[in-house]
Amino acid sequence: MSNPPFGFSKPDDDPDRDKNTGDQNGPDRDKNAGGSDDFGFGAGGFPAGGFDPASLGQMLTQFGQMLSGMGTSMGSGEQTGPVNYEIAKKLARQQMGSVAPITQGNSEAIADASRLAELWLDAATTLPAGATKTVAWTPNDWLDNTLDTWKRLCDPVAEKVSGMWVQGLPEEAQQMAGPMIGMMSQMGGLAFGSQLGQALGQLSKEVLTSTDIGLPLGPAGTGALLPAAVERFSKGLEQPDREILVFLAAREAAYQRLYSHVPWLRQRLLATVEEYARGITMDFSAIEDMAKGLDPSALTDPSQLENILQQGAFEPQTTPEQKQALERLETLLALIEGWVEVVVASALNDRLPGVAALSETLRRRRATGGPAEQTFATLVGLELRPRKVREAAQLWTRLTSESTVDARDGVWAHPDLLPDSSDLDSPDAFVERVLGGGDGGDFDNPMAQLEATEARERAEEAERDKSGKDDESES
Repeated sequence: MSNPPFGFSKPDDDPDRDKNTGDQNGPDRDKNAGGSDDFGFGAGGFPAGGFDPASLGQMLTQFGQMLSGMGTSMGSGEQTGPVNYEIAKKLARQQMGSVAPITQGNSEAIADASRLAELWLDAATTLPAGATKTVAWTPNDWLDNTLDTWKRLCDPVAEKVSGMWVQGLPEEAQQMAGPMIGMMSQMGGLAFGSQLGQALGQLSKEVLTSTDIGLPLGPAGTGALLPAAVERFSKGLEQPDREILVFLAAREAAYQRLYSHVPWLRQRLLATVEEYARGITMDFSAIEDMAKGLDPSALTDPSQLENILQQGAFEPQTTPEQKQALERLETLLALIEGWVEVVVASALNDRLPGVAALSETLRRRRATGGPAEQTFATLVGLELRPRKVREAAQLWTRLTSESTVDARDGVWAHPDLLPDSSDLDSPDAFVERVLGGGDGGDFDNPMAQLEATEARERAEEAERDKSGKDDESES
């Protein structure tokens, strides 16, 4: 699987991009300043002397020929949004290849492991069971049941990128382009759909559960394990297969409890992705160079679209605002993963001797850039760093040992109560605030702190209402 677009390289790649691609903050910044070059069209497209309609016509003709070739060879169907999801599904299933059906033995084993995991988790967290059922999925099932969530993750980014193609054109060029602008958007939808399909097809064969990348991808209230991937994961490990299955079922159940009973969490994750998308900027000269060099006859093979994407023509530039959004998203995902690690360890440590080894295996899987992490970095631009997960787990462990399970889980009551990135680096002050020994006041748990804040706000609002009524009566 390639790392270029959906358009995004990893945040840590920014210094190299500055050096090599003429990023707005890099050494080539002045080359794109002033005149018509503000839009990224250099001497090969719109000359420095002004807008050249002939150049635009040639570029749009190339785009139209490209669309024609892709539509014929790939059967694109109707596209109603910024991403062609019909193409994504088709290419994902091609990537999967032959898929073995779920056996009755698979289903029964997963159901039994999940019931046992839920029973043991009850003593490790105050959050009740979140999944009404836990089922076995094939890669096809995973694709069908998670695609709606991928749409919510990918659409904001794709919409911003697609809109910037038009915004980057001079006004005269936009008027001349007319209906061709729609064709350019269609081309973007095909490009994004192709990249998404390739990534999801690979990911569907590797994920172990519906929450394997930390996000609630599946339907609410439904837990899922993928037995074929679990079997491959188990090979070479010293633990018995049944213990591995119970361990993974417990992780899935812990995620489901958190996402089901922390109502703001799902929306906060998606909103942070949207915040990232709003800050996207692009280098339009790269898109124009790609258009000029296209050979439409070469697009009879769908794999050629992947080659186009690998050229990096659609790669956005990372802004400081985006980096901040990505840091918040990374921190939140690390807190979720760290909490799951601590809760599962607490529930299973005395029952399954291999829990610590299995947890470390998953950490190493993530640290080496497993398929889930690579795909999420490619589609959203985020790399979930193992260091943050380890520090988040240490914070939750300390909070549990120095206070209570109720106090630890109460931190999830409101997003303002959660630790931030600096708290992960230095957790002492945060733990003291929760325990009531720091600057946060005399509260011994975050729920009391939240309730006191809300009570104070209600009292202040009531006082304002009373003052308003008194003013009306006096007048």
